[in-house]
Amino acid sequence: MGMLVNIDNGGTLTDICVLKDKNVYKTKTLTTPYDLSKCFFDGLKSISTVIYGEEDVAKLLMEVEHIRYSTTQGTNAIVERKGPKLGLILNKGNADLAKRMRKQDEDLFDFLAGDRIVEVDLADLGDEAKAADTATVITRLTGMGANRLVVCFDADNAAHSEAQFKRLAFDVYPRHLLGAVPILFASELVDDVSDDRRGWTALTNSFLHPAMESFLYNADNRLREYRTKNPLLIFRNDGNASRVAKTIALKTYSSGPRGGMEGVKTFSKQYNLSNVMTMDVGGTTTDIGHLVDLELNEERRGKVEGVPISFALCEIHSQGVGGSSILSVKDGAIQVGPESVGAVPGPASFGRGGKSSTITDVNLLLGLLDPSTYFGGGLKLDIDRGRAAIDENVASPLGISVDEALHKLREAYEQKIADGMKDFGDVAKDTVLLAFGGAGPMNACGIAELAGISTVYVPKTAAVFSAFGIGSCDIGQSYAVVLPNNDQASLKAAHADLMERAERDMFAEGYAKGDFDVNALLVSETGSKESTHQLKSKVTLPKALEKADSVTLELIATKRLKSEDDKQVKIKKGKAAAASGSRTIVGSDLKSQDVSVYSVNDMKPGAHAAGPAVIEEDYFTCLVREGWEFVVTEAGDICLTKGAK
Repeated sequence: MGMLVNIDNGGTLTDICVLKDKNVYKTKTLTTPYDLSKCFFDGLKSISTVIYGEEDVAKLLMEVEHIRYSTTQGTNAIVERKGPKLGLILNKGNADLAKRMRKQDEDLFDFLAGDRIVEVDLADLGDEAKAADTATVITRLTGMGANRLVVCFDADNAAHSEAQFKRLAFDVYPRHLLGAVPILFASELVDDVSDDRRGWTALTNSFLHPAMESFLYNADNRLREYRTKNPLLIFRNDGNASRVAKTIALKTYSSGPRGGMEGVKTFSKQYNLSNVMTMDVGGTTTDIGHLVDLELNEERRGKVEGVPISFALCEIHSQGVGGSSILSVKDGAIQVGPESVGAVPGPASFGRGGKSSTITDVNLLLGLLDPSTYFGGGLKLDIDRGRAAIDENVASPLGISVDEALHKLREAYEQKIADGMKDFGDVAKDTVLLAFGGAGPMNACGIAELAGISTVYVPKTAAVFSAFGIGSCDIGQSYAVVLPNNDQASLKAAHADLMERAERDMFAEGYAKGDFDVNALLVSETGSKESTHQLKSKVTLPKALEKADSVTLELIATKRLKSEDDKQVKIKKGKAAAASGSRTIVGSDLKSQDVSVYSVNDMKPGAHAAGPAVIEEDYFTCLVREGWEFVVTEAGDICLTKGAK
């Protein structure tokens, strides 16, 4: 395998990790939300300098085998409630669908569609005389502020009815007209017996699509100008990757955090960890996951903020709590997020015009961050601006000093993440915390204490761990179709159709028949019960499924790229760690104290020391609290334990 470039785009920072000749190179760049292609190519420029000693994007792209990209843009947009206004078109007499969806998550439904809902009479779809009148629902919705529309009919043959409306709509409002509104038809996106899931899948996909579309196609086109060997691959939330043209927007939701979980699987195997809680803290969100016995908790029908969708989704909880989340006072209490200042304007201490206070400002004023070395020395922090923001937004409203506010803010921040962790999964005696992301290690010990966890691991690639994780993904495509009848003929026809689609799509990825694996599964639903049946070499419908309410054929085509490494990593104390310097931090008693600073790059396996102390790397800082001790593992990762002797 040649050089692999992995890019994880977050709301505040974009991480780049390159795997080349068993070496790992990494860098970060500020995310440019106004033009994501800028931070994408800024990252390529920066990493080429790290690898070659000078900027040479052309050489980098000439050598690269695959470029894989993941993003939290979709997750951030939904968490922060920022995006297009949608309109929902239902069939007459189907108002119950909207009522059921709103009941499942009133806040999310009202944000996405609200009262922008209209109905059409399916009986009028075949009447040419009523075509113009029927299509006026589009004008009504745009007049209500909708700039993207979703059509989801609840009928025996919804796909046929939606196709009829599609022809009618595009006859009256051709796509080539300026101002034509994009329309998504649920039946074209997914085949699902549940109207609720189809509705949510269509709404969330339509919401996420515009942010992904323009950037990904622009980036793909610019890469072609460099004549890269293979097209840009988008890492999806199912753990595989595919080219831009074959990626559904909704499958990019939580893809960045899923990349981190792929890395967690490898890490847990190396250290023989059976119960791992994960915390990926970025600029906008904290993504919490749980790995038990090397198995991710993946739902075949996933959930986005608790609402059901038709696609499988790894269970990850995303909170609006990150390094750039706004810390404020509301009704006399500290509010943490979910709004974020992002990279632009960024925290107040960035000196880019931001006036909101964030945990980055807090940690700077507590003395944990060195204003001259932050972000690898590429971004100088302004202490005075950070202090002014905290004074104005928190200290003064609460009637306390800035130093008192700092500790209250840190406590509120850590408590919110710890509460989210305990709500997400059970914390047992053998549970360990794996902390990563640019802001993950910083408060890891404090959060672990509040969650009842006494062992924390910080990977040496923590700052770019999600980007590192997607480097082990495969290339794949997945398909699903509901059988029209529960019989052998329907199954064979559906299987042949999906195999043809898989062979065509995988050929477009660069792999001929026989170069990839195919896995087929039958999923039956009877009432509220669901059962699965693996199809082997024979495509046969089991007798037991003939009486099911519905049977869905799922097929996954996969080109294996990753290789397993069974090496076990040892943790053993050696020589005491040598401090690279010292730093004055503000303790919980509001008194200043000098603590040792240890550089990750200078420490050898076995190096150890006790807290309070600060561990630093170019792109992350970790506070080792009093009562905690750390040791550098054989692989260069950091293991922190509470009460160790």
